[in-house]
Amino acid sequence: QVQLVESGGGLVQAGDSLRLSCVSSGRPFNIYGMGWFRRAPGKEREFVAAISWNSGSMTYTDSVRGRFAISRDNAKNTVYLQMNGLKPEDTAVYYCVGDRMAFASPSESIDRYGSWGRGTQVTVSS
Repeated sequence: QVQLVESGGGLVQAGDSLRLSCVSSGRPFNIYGMGWFRRAPGKEREFVAAISWNSGSMTYTDSVRGRFAISRDNAKNTVYLQMNGLKPEDTAVYYCVGDRMAFASPSESIDRYGSWGRGTQVTVSS
């Protein structure tokens, strides 16, 4: 059974940076893509970023492209989300997700992700 544990959330001011981390266990980490979704208050879950199993490709939602960067360290079974230039509209619970498919290109589709962490809260004040 896959377990994903996020950390790194917090309360910051607009313009600040945060780095989220997610440690995976329960299956081979280095053959599955990983990603991040978020849910803002009163809104549906939203795709944020995803990375392929070998870091060969990444994809981002338009609202974070150029400000956020996803990366992974397969030796540490960890995926990261570096968030720079944070805005109040980035306030949300951020979820780490694991792809159902091995050796696949990253996807923005929520249906591709069968493993979810419990989430970490990010709050950006103006």
